[in-house]
Amino acid sequence: MQVPLAWMIGAMLATAMLAWSRPVGMPGWARPGGLVFLGLALGASFSGPVLAAVTSALPVMLLGGLLAILSGLVVARLFTRLAGTDHQTGFFCAVPGGILVMAMLAQEAKANVATVTLAQTMRVLVVVLSFPPLLGWLAPHGDYAEFTAARLPFWWPGLLAMAAAGLALAFPLRRLGIANPWMLGPCFLAIGLAATGHLPSSVPVPLVDAAQVAMGATLGTRLTRSFLLASQRLAIASILAAVVLSLLLTVLAVLVAWASGLPVAAMILGLAPGGMPEMALTAKALELGVPLVLGFHLTRTVLCNLLVGPIHRLGVRFGLL
Repeated sequence: MQVPLAWMIGAMLATAMLAWSRPVGMPGWARPGGLVFLGLALGASFSGPVLAAVTSALPVMLLGGLLAILSGLVVARLFTRLAGTDHQTGFFCAVPGGILVMAMLAQEAKANVATVTLAQTMRVLVVVLSFPPLLGWLAPHGDYAEFTAARLPFWWPGLLAMAAAGLALAFPLRRLGIANPWMLGPCFLAIGLAATGHLPSSVPVPLVDAAQVAMGATLGTRLTRSFLLASQRLAIASILAAVVLSLLLTVLAVLVAWASGLPVAAMILGLAPGGMPEMALTAKALELGVPLVLGFHLTRTVLCNLLVGPIHRLGVRFGLL
């Protein structure tokens, strides 16, 4: 069986094995550079008809984002009890909003940022190691024709021009504090070009594979002995909470897919509590409607930025956190 995200998982595990016994680092530009080309590759899948199909599913995406946040609220109580953290920190540890987003929100709320970072990292690790192989083996493959665009030929000058323009868009997003600017800037650029029929080039598969290696190796460098053993109770609680959250969101995804008529496997990936780049890459590897999956995760990211802070403040005011 061919494992999706093999380049990412392999690089992550190999780097983690090295990081266990010695200091390991990655060039600071490796992950951002990989995300630029990943963003272009994902955005290129949004032709005009595909963008229209994804837009028509916006109500379901909003529902999916809300269900993910509410599921995190439910799991937060379990996590707090298992990890022994305070309720506020447990809340930011459990909501599947992305490592950077939840760390920034936790800092604003004066929660324990180190604990939140560890818990969110372990959640992404659990999802990356479980969802791609399980979906590749078990997931039903529906009809994704309306969410699939024709692939354009590769042209070096066009690709380099897109990469430069996408990088230029990423810098202002970074200054605004937007999570994943290196991916979102190029992705939005490619979506605009693809939807209007002006996309100059596709992104070759080797570049997407290289992006996987950069992302996996960067994640692996965090899995040092001190990081994993500093709080074994916290690490175990994070893994258990991630498993429970994954099962809960998978059940909800199947129910929402049945009610909305959207493909089940794409819904499972769209609601999965993994990071946006990792889940979009999984959809690309398995050909499970990349634009639809990416749309779900973009919607969740926006909702987390808008709602998690106010939900936290309301929880504190009414004594729930």
